[in-house]
Amino acid sequence: MNQIKNMTQAAQLLSVLLREKELLLVTAESCTGGLIGAVCTEIPGSSAWFYGGVISYANEAKIQGLDVKPETLSSFGAVSEQTVKEMCAGALQLGGSLSVAVSGVAGPEGGSLEKPVGCVYIGWKLIGQEAKVVRHQFSGDRQAVREATVLAALEGARDILEKS
Repeated sequence: MNQIKNMTQAAQLLSVLLREKELLLVTAESCTGGLIGAVCTEIPGSSAWFYGGVISYANEAKIQGLDVKPETLSSFGAVSEQTVKEMCAGALQLGGSLSVAVSGVAGPEGGSLEKPVGCVYIGWKLIGQEAKVVRHQFSGDRQAVREATVLAALEGARDILEKS
C-alpha cells in the first residue's frame, strides 16, 4: 500500500515539471506491463502531460512497436542497456518529448546468474539528447519488483527534467 502511495506521489511530482516545461511523457514498458501508464493516468488532467505508451512485453512487440533491432535482442537480450536505449528512441518516434523505458526480470522465474530476478534496466531520453540507462537490482516478489521499477522510473524522469 505504501509503495502505491509513493508511485502516485512520484507521478504527481513529475507531472508538475512536465507541465512547467510543456513536455509530454511517453512510455515503453516491458516488465511493468503498462503500470507506469496506469499510475500516470490515475491523476486527473494527465492528458496535459502524458502522451501514452507501448507495452512491449514480447521481443516481437519491441521490434514491431518500438523499432528495437533484432540484432540487439539476439546479441544482448531484452533485459539490457542496449535494448532499453532503443526502446527509449522508439517511444519518442511515436510522440512525446521525454521517454521512459523499462525491461527486466520481475520473477518469480526467468532469472539467470547474469540477470537474476529483480534485474531491471530503466532508461530515459529527452528528445534531442542521449538516452540514460541505469541497471537496478530490486528485491521482493513479482509485484514488489514491478512497483519498485515504476517508482524508480518516475523518480528518474523527474531527475532528468530537474537537470535539463
